[in-house]
Amino acid sequence: MIQIAHINKAFGQQQVLRDVTLDIPSGQVVGLLGPNGAGKSTLMKILIGLWRADSGSVSVPARIGYLPENNPLYEEMYVTEYLRFMAELTGIPGCRDTDTLIEKVGLTPERHKHIRELSKGYRQRVGLAQALLGDPELLILDEPTTGLDPNQLVEIRALIRSLGKDRTVILSTHIMQEVREMCDRVVILDHGQIKADQPIAEIQDLEQLFIESTHGRI
Repeated sequence: MIQIAHINKAFGQQQVLRDVTLDIPSGQVVGLLGPNGAGKSTLMKILIGLWRADSGSVSVPARIGYLPENNPLYEEMYVTEYLRFMAELTGIPGCRDTDTLIEKVGLTPERHKHIRELSKGYRQRVGLAQALLGDPELLILDEPTTGLDPNQLVEIRALIRSLGKDRTVILSTHIMQEVREMCDRVVILDHGQIKADQPIAEIQDLEQLFIESTHGRI
């Protein structure tokens, strides 16, 4: 269970998060949907401990995997070399079997290439593999499909959906189709506030809900 209670965060005079409260049970894929600047990335960085909230509390599992939006990678390394290096660097006991992980995220055909030689879609898979190294109970993905072509989108969405079968996944996006394709639940954020929080199965018109919650801001 992830518990987020009355989180507030400001940068100077700008209030980024306002009294955000969420309970997320294990095994859900939750989409944080909202316009740019809604507070999605800020909330994620608080969840992983990178930033400290001004007030409120967060309870998360001990093992967390994180894929940031810009997906920083050492491009001169080979795929397998990079994953083993990151496991050693982060001190993950035993380093999860990289061969199994590479196969799980669909990197087997590209495993012997330099990362600089990979397409955007395969680079995202490398980032996902890195996030999965510690077999996390919670996987946090910040805009995981940004910049992918239509074929890559289909494959990455299916991969993320499959990853949600045995862990909790929280992903951010400003694209409604992403939520429909991947998520069990949508949390709409706007100006740092939760405007809606509903299971996808109970939403008849996600676009209308988004418009009503955010006044159509994209």
